[in-house]
Amino acid sequence: MSEAQIAHRRLVQSLYKRSLKTAQDWYIDTNLFRRKAVELRMQFDANKNLRHPRQIAQAVQEAERQLTELSHPDPYIAVSAPGGTKFERNIPPNLDEPAVHH
Repeated sequence: MSEAQIAHRRLVQSLYKRSLKTAQDWYIDTNLFRRKAVELRMQFDANKNLRHPRQIAQAVQEAERQLTELSHPDPYIAVSAPGGTKFERNIPPNLDEPAVHH
């Protein structure tokens, strides 16, 4: 496999992952998200056998456009992830440093 093919494969994998993340932003319910994930997979599989570089570039460009168009204005952030509502809420004390009492 050539470097160009590897780069293209990584681009498509990244696009698929970002598409799933965007779908998860819109569909918090697991059952709804799974349906959308299956639809996305079918869309990507439909373009899997394209061989002409122009058709491939056009399919990737269209997918990027849809991804940008469908991006959520307030994306979902897991509660314990950075930026989430519970991130670092109960940080364990640092036992290496002496406690400072006022």
